[in-house]
Amino acid sequence: MRRRITITTAAIGALVLGATMLTAGAGLDPATHRDRPGITAEKCAALAGLTMPDRKIELPTTGAEVTSATWVDEGGGHCRVVGDIHPVDPEAPPIEFQVNLPANWNQRALQMGGGGYNGSLVTGLGPYRLQPAGQPSPLEQGFVTLGSDGGHKGAGFDSSFGLNDEALVNYGTDSIKKTHDAAVALIKETYKTKPRYFYFIGFSQGGHEAINAAGLYPEDYDGVVAGTPAYNVAMMHAGIGATFRDNLYRDGGAGWLNPAKTQLIVQSVYDTCDGLDGLEDGVISDTGGCLETFDITTLRCPDGADGGDTCLSDEQIETADAIASEHDLGFAIEGNSIVPASPIYYGGTYDRFTLGTVPQPAHPASGQEAFHYSVLSAIATNIVTRDPGYDVRTFDLDEWSDRIQEVGEVLDSTSVDLSAFARRGGKMILTTGLADDGVLPENTRAFYERQVSAFSEKKLDGFLRYYEMPGFSHGFGPYSATYDALPALMDWVENRQAPENLVSVDANAATAGRTRPMCEYPAWPKYTGTDPAAASSFTCVTD
Repeated sequence: MRRRITITTAAIGALVLGATMLTAGAGLDPATHRDRPGITAEKCAALAGLTMPDRKIELPTTGAEVTSATWVDEGGGHCRVVGDIHPVDPEAPPIEFQVNLPANWNQRALQMGGGGYNGSLVTGLGPYRLQPAGQPSPLEQGFVTLGSDGGHKGAGFDSSFGLNDEALVNYGTDSIKKTHDAAVALIKETYKTKPRYFYFIGFSQGGHEAINAAGLYPEDYDGVVAGTPAYNVAMMHAGIGATFRDNLYRDGGAGWLNPAKTQLIVQSVYDTCDGLDGLEDGVISDTGGCLETFDITTLRCPDGADGGDTCLSDEQIETADAIASEHDLGFAIEGNSIVPASPIYYGGTYDRFTLGTVPQPAHPASGQEAFHYSVLSAIATNIVTRDPGYDVRTFDLDEWSDRIQEVGEVLDSTSVDLSAFARRGGKMILTTGLADDGVLPENTRAFYERQVSAFSEKKLDGFLRYYEMPGFSHGFGPYSATYDALPALMDWVENRQAPENLVSVDANAATAGRTRPMCEYPAWPKYTGTDPAAASSFTCVTD
């Protein structure tokens, strides 16, 4: 059981100071006190057209090529290098990558992850995911930064790339390694040395990529941040998607929860549970207490029949209960058969990842379907059945179980082994939002619990810390959390100072600047002070 932690204002100040120090010492590396390696506009221009043979990239490719190298004076100057990693299969798309080489390099590299099904270039030019506002970007701090498109082009959950084996593997596991190797080749070409430290920060699919970086390529990465990782795409999109479809649309849609009824549940949950943590602030922190306290039957229509948007029928209550419960698929995907529960009874808002606006499934591209039904369609068509015209309404998990398991071996990291990463001294910060109804918090919690089983909590503490953030959904929510992930990770990796007293900052415009302690699981922040906007007024507790 975790110890009780009280966050002080001094601790918050120390975090801010640590973030500021990253930009100090303009011409010297703080570790060696020697001049930092650099690059000029002339050296940048010479990189255009550079080719890298396939031996520079450990995984199978036919080499890589720099398609543009552009010098930018702003922020102290840097070279923006864009290129393609060529596939082995001529029918597969290339991996487009970008590597940003600062004029004054701090001898560190930061790779940034993608999102959804990827498909657009992660440039690495801006802040890392959930970086607090007003801070210099990693590139401005002197990091080489890099990212890719995951090995294909497409918007949102366009799964058409899944028709090609190499493109699917690149998305699932390989693009991050290939991009890493291309970046290292460019770094050596430019600075005549490799990075002293190589980091990865990602969120959602990028969090999945962070887990892959640590588990599959432990020799390449010193530290990773896995934010709300979509580490088991096959389970989430097929397993959870089918669970939502089968419950929302069963019996001709009798159990479907329209937007008004969905928000009726959400509002009732917040009315019941907001104050359980000691403060009514629009954030549910005591989610365990909420599950014990909230009673969906208080919303039942008088006779159990649908009486309009102010109450729920028996069938609709059954649907809500099903969504709020875990389910056993009956077959394992990457060693796991359990579909996790959704946070509909303890803080999910379902205003972006909606339950749909029509009671019958049609075509997910219409935008009227439940979010999880839409991602079911994406994986069922181009990835599992490989039939773009497949009618997802007839998609049967048992019928396709063998193929779903094959896809899981390519796309999921449920059974990833972090032992080599731990032995090498790698460090991981793992987070999830407790109000996330897209990538479910209990999904991330299950990943953490698997690591506890593999290592024991004491050994796990040596290289992995896990935080659940109340009120935070998928990059938004009643409490839109940001925090100093990179300074905390660097201090752990480079100075052996494990994260202590991390503080998040709310990025919502109406409540911007309020802070909360980031409590290590299973603790949560209880209001025990006098200032609702200050982390120092909260104590991390487990009861």
